[in-house]
Amino acid sequence: MAMLEVRHLKKYFKTPRGPLHAVEDVSFDLEEGKTLGVVGESGCGKSTLGRVILGLTSATEGEVKFRGEETIHLRPLQRKALRQRMQIIFQDPFSSLDPRMCVRDLIAEPLEIFGMYRTKNEIYDRVAELMDTVGLAERFDLSYPHELDGGRRQRIGIARALAVDPEFVVCDEPVSALDVSIQAQILNLLQELQKSRGLSYLFITHNLSVVKHISDEIMVMYLGCLVEKCPAKELFKYPLHPYTKGLLSAIPIPSIHHKKERILLSGELSSPVNPKPGCRFATRCPYAKEICYQTMPPLVEVMDGHLVACHFAREIDQI
Repeated sequence: MAMLEVRHLKKYFKTPRGPLHAVEDVSFDLEEGKTLGVVGESGCGKSTLGRVILGLTSATEGEVKFRGEETIHLRPLQRKALRQRMQIIFQDPFSSLDPRMCVRDLIAEPLEIFGMYRTKNEIYDRVAELMDTVGLAERFDLSYPHELDGGRRQRIGIARALAVDPEFVVCDEPVSALDVSIQAQILNLLQELQKSRGLSYLFITHNLSVVKHISDEIMVMYLGCLVEKCPAKELFKYPLHPYTKGLLSAIPIPSIHHKKERILLSGELSSPVNPKPGCRFATRCPYAKEICYQTMPPLVEVMDGHLVACHFAREIDQI
């Protein structure tokens, strides 16, 4: 049994022009100790998906099971107990940390909320352990977020998430606000923590190079829909969905001898508000036919472990 099971998950937001379909009928499994990367353009529903899974945002429809236990309709006390096992690392550490609290108190806060230790000394001993684990020097314990750089602030966010010994962590673009050299440090830290603690990650990003480095499997989202899912290495070797091909063609290759053919996605971007029937990508797809504008393609397995939502995936890729 998978650690996390998501079935037909939907999230709609009310707007003056009608419901905005942020997440549309998404289903997947996440195995224990693995990393599932979620990629797509900004606004495709990646972060909303993570928040709905954690219960930070309510679902419109669908089912989320964590270790076989249904989590969508939990009562507040049950939800609090589950939060100890499911945590999140936010995209912007500066906006997610209380500027009035020092590093020691920021990391101690989740320990106090869950009542994991009886005395302040025990809590601060645990804080010192966590700071050492994430590579924060002890001299920063009384510093405030504005006094630290982005990399150290993100390490605080990681320490807060790890404080309650979770089993599953949503990493919501944890390195997108950081310099490239700092990104590598944080990614290596996350991988080390995964190995030592057996963590499972839902890693949300729009950076394809990052997701290739850290993920076991990758799923691609477009306007709230899951369009492709497969092992990470296979996605970069054999992308099947036209949208995935367009994304991968945008990755620069650092070689003057290798000329890469860029796939330009022209056409009008569909609106997620009261979307029309059919494939969301049809208006930008060079292979679109009449059925694409009428019927939403199902997510089907076209190769071993490789799922794609495209009416003509087999014809386009000659599978």
